Amino acid sequence: MLVIEEKLDRRIKRTRTAILEAFQDLLAEKMFENISVQDLTERADINRGTFYAHFEDKYALLDYWIGQLVRQEIEKRTLNCDFYTPDNLRSLISMVCELLSCTRSDCLQPQPQFESLVEGPFKKQVFELLSHWLEQSKSELSTEIPATVATWAIYGLASQYTHNKNRPNLEKFVDDALPFVAINLEKFA
Repeated sequence: MLVIEEKLDRRIKRTRTAILEAFQDLLAEKMFENISVQDLTERADINRGTFYAHFEDKYALLDYWIGQLVRQEIEKRTLNCDFYTPDNLRSLISMVCELLSCTRSDCLQPQPQFESLVEGPFKKQVFELLSHWLEQSKSELSTEIPATVATWAIYGLASQYTHNKNRPNLEKFVDDALPFVAINLEKFA
């Protein structure tokens, strides 16, 4: 089982929750590049020292926020308890499309810089999950290349889906995309 939950003191959890809520609220009001640590500390009702005790800067906060969103969805869908199957892959592709759509809609307006900053943490979480699944197969083959190819394919597909003004039904989109991602992982099934 992939362990994704951090063990944190309740005070730390409360402070991080306040910072994350402030961050999400500010994203709905301002462009990411215009959000300052001062904005975050005022909204979260904490001092700068407290913010910096938790996060190096707003970019580290963004990485953490995306990581938390993805890990929570993985846990909710129990994908962390499983191994590679076409159904799990379908669920993962759907999840990434949904979350990427949500992160875009949480923002005041589409922000190219923000979108490029979101990409890394998303891919990191997807890669870790895919690697976990593939390692369960006990194959002699290296899992790094197929997990990398599938990660890029999933993220690219989700990005294309969220930018499409005439989006197809998500279920149909995922069904159409699935074979193109699965082909890289079939040796591990």
